Amino acid sequence: MDMAEEEAAAGAGGSSSSSGKPVMVVGIDDSDHSYYALNWTLQHFFVAGQPQQYQLVVLTAKPPASSVIGIAGVGSAELLPKVETDLKRSVARVMDKAKKLCTETEVTDVGYEAIEGDARSVICDAVERHHAEILVVGCHAYSKWKRAVLGSVSDYCAHHAHCTVMIVKRPKHKH
Repeated sequence: MDMAEEEAAAGAGGSSSSSGKPVMVVGIDDSDHSYYALNWTLQHFFVAGQPQQYQLVVLTAKPPASSVIGIAGVGSAELLPKVETDLKRSVARVMDKAKKLCTETEVTDVGYEAIEGDARSVICDAVERHHAEILVVGCHAYSKWKRAVLGSVSDYCAHHAHCTVMIVKRPKHKH
């Protein structure tokens, strides 16, 4: 079992909430936009001192090392172990930060999952697996050109997840 599978097994697991509460999935990555979305969700849905209305599942996707290397060509096989190690460290950093935010907000009914694969598929699959009522994702606010090249996880989820999807935008700060 690799680290991503271990995180998933140690996380919320199962196909429905064991607490009987509706499930809210928050998809995050290692970006300020994602952490803002998680923090916003915690502040608005998980108020300290109030009964917790949702079981929270914090989810991150770990891309396969081979997809990160892409078409590097000859010699890329030697890079795979290093890239894999870096990706595992990144996942651990994302989960540690999510756990810290949830602990600070005193959220107790929370599971953490790190699943290997494309973020769009991983998130939509988790929504189905957990029978989630709400999916929360951040918005990177890419230009139309970047969205065309990179794709938009939030846009994909808004069209393909079978639940309510909340896209949390980070406010623009005026300097």
